[in-house]
Amino acid sequence: MGSLDANCIASPRGFSPLDIDDFRQQAHQTVEFICEYYKGIESHPVVPQVEPGYLRRLLPETPSAQPMPFAKVLSEVQATVLPGMTHWTNPNFFAYFPATLSSAALCGDLLASALNPVAFNWLSSPAVTELESLTLDWLAQLIRLPKGFLFSAGGGGVLQATTSEAVLCTLVAARKMVLERAGHDGADKLVVYASDQTHSTFAKACKIAGIAPANIRIIPTAREDLFSLRPDSLRAAMEADAAAGLLPAYVCATVGTTSSTAVDPVAQLAEVAGRFGAWVHVDAAYAGSACVCPEFRHHLDGVDRVDSISMSPHKWLLTGLDCCCLWVRDRARLTTSLSTDPEYLKNRATESGLVVDYKDWQIGTGRRFRALKLFMVMRCYGTANLQSHIRSDVRMARGFEEMVAADTRFEVVVPRRFALVCFRMRPRRAGADGEAEADAANRRLLEEVNNSGGIYATHTVIGGIYVIRFAVGTTLTEERHVKAAWELFRAKADAAWEAAQ
Repeated sequence: MGSLDANCIASPRGFSPLDIDDFRQQAHQTVEFICEYYKGIESHPVVPQVEPGYLRRLLPETPSAQPMPFAKVLSEVQATVLPGMTHWTNPNFFAYFPATLSSAALCGDLLASALNPVAFNWLSSPAVTELESLTLDWLAQLIRLPKGFLFSAGGGGVLQATTSEAVLCTLVAARKMVLERAGHDGADKLVVYASDQTHSTFAKACKIAGIAPANIRIIPTAREDLFSLRPDSLRAAMEADAAAGLLPAYVCATVGTTSSTAVDPVAQLAEVAGRFGAWVHVDAAYAGSACVCPEFRHHLDGVDRVDSISMSPHKWLLTGLDCCCLWVRDRARLTTSLSTDPEYLKNRATESGLVVDYKDWQIGTGRRFRALKLFMVMRCYGTANLQSHIRSDVRMARGFEEMVAADTRFEVVVPRRFALVCFRMRPRRAGADGEAEADAANRRLLEEVNNSGGIYATHTVIGGIYVIRFAVGTTLTEERHVKAAWELFRAKADAAWEAAQ
């Protein structure tokens, strides 16, 4: 008989990984840790001051054989993990788009984790599926989507992790739809369309979906159009492809682009795409949340003519990552392109046709109970508070925009639509050389501001211009943070010009 491997460690006596009394104590400690973190969050630099590989120098190279007390593990997290965190919930975080959070969402995530369902079909956890379909119907009504996107009308919604998955799933559905119409041997003829402001998610999803790189049309936009996709540019591209024997299959319109929150004209683009039988998807990942307020809903005009739309409540609707809503007008088109039917998942409820099996609405099979946190946010806060949250961020962004416009050294590059301000220091002289100097100075300005640790903002390049993006929307941000951020930009401005020379 062989001997035990020297590396095999005997399990500690009485090991009970889900002891309720232990959990109660550990949960209290964790909540206290979180509360202290939020109480002192402004004391942390927004961006960590660490070098690559820092964590390996602080933690052991091999896993521990014996258990550590929970309190000691939390202390280790405090000492090693927190110093390397970029604090997205810091009220001085103005980069990218916000990743909003709330106490209701935190509690919803905790409950979902505790219940721990693996809800791939209705039978695997009926409440999970039914709460998701109901909550998606609620949110569709809140942003006033047409009735065709509700389950009662043959449409419906599903929670994906991110926009990337939403775009990929709809691309797969569009591919199937077009090939069924044109013949399954035409996969290499499928063409897809988006603007040069569309998120990079689109190109990545196309690669995964098997769209030939040569058949991905990225259509240029212009500053005079506020960087939205022109319908005549789309029409020209689709006509040329159809004339060449290709198959226009998918158009991705965006409401609230990443660089500048440009809004594509949804109705006109859908009209063009409809002439060629192409699927139209609207990516409203960030700006869709604003449509809970009636004054922003017009940005979705024409959505009654599209096939799908997605938005991410984890960005601006207090729900926490990850939570991306995808609605389709004809759910059968989506499910038939993604469905599987293995014997071990067959059941009477599915065969009855009366239930939703969300495994057929997504790439994978298993899925998290994301709907619970969205449900709790909507129930705990109600429409009035969600609208107030959006309007407060927009008001603070408007104030920042006004401060930028009042300083003759700066300019707002594109008009603000939501809570993102795109600005820069003006060139000091005309011409290409002046623009190059301005780009260098603005790069230096942003670097100096971010290196201060006081705030974090990011940049983009639109229309060939280097632009600083200032996105208001972190849950804890107040007007005083916005004003202090502007004062920091002002204080660093002249020195940035000198350093860039």
